[in-house]
Amino acid sequence: MTSPLPAAARLAWWGTAWLRGHVVADLVVDAVVDDQATHAVAGLGSLGLGGDATETLLGGLGRLRVEGADTIGAAFGVEGDPVGLGGPPVFNAAALEAGEAVVVTGAGMRAHPGAPGAVGLVPVVVGAATTWVAKPAARRQLPDVGEADRALRAALPATADLLARLEVARWRPEVADRLMDLRHREALDAPPGVPARCVELAARGLQALEITDLALEDDGGAISAAEADARAQALRPLARAGRRALVAACSPEVWPPS
Repeated sequence: MTSPLPAAARLAWWGTAWLRGHVVADLVVDAVVDDQATHAVAGLGSLGLGGDATETLLGGLGRLRVEGADTIGAAFGVEGDPVGLGGPPVFNAAALEAGEAVVVTGAGMRAHPGAPGAVGLVPVVVGAATTWVAKPAARRQLPDVGEADRALRAALPATADLLARLEVARWRPEVADRLMDLRHREALDAPPGVPARCVELAARGLQALEITDLALEDDGGAISAAEADARAQALRPLARAGRRALVAACSPEVWPPS
């Protein structure tokens, strides 16, 4: 079954679980590749970490583990809200263009002479294949799980009220249906080590982003430019809260004790 999680979230959860010894290699590959044909890692050699120009997903993760990596955190930044992206500019620009990325960290990596303190991996998708391109990276301060949870809980009813006043249900009845049935969320498959609270938060973050996408879909000119702008403004806080919830849920650095 295809996972609703974006690739960076799957790599953060399952890659971290493998680095920490919670799951076997086959499970990581199956979960991260999902319905695609293959995933690979490129560019580690250019960061002084050895290896060929391009290697398998597991080969790349294994090389990072040898260098001391034990944590993979996701980032879903957009222009104006680069949540999880701490630079440098080349990494941030690539991650913003892709819409997602991960940052690989570990105490051993910081202590390794000549190696970057963190490695960013940005997905480049061609057909049914994804290549994670490695770049030097850093983390921006992350929202903690409790903060992200509270922000999302506040944003959902506020956005529902605004969309009701804008009569979005007239053009997008499925949006109203989703807002009326917030308890219905697709179950997420998570590996051992991911706190249950984070699994639930990720599901609600995805739900918020789904509502945003549905409400912003083209409606065939049924509304004016002013109405479309008002709708976009109303949805911005929910989209921001959904992204931050997903980042917190997929960032082991801020997970509560399980």
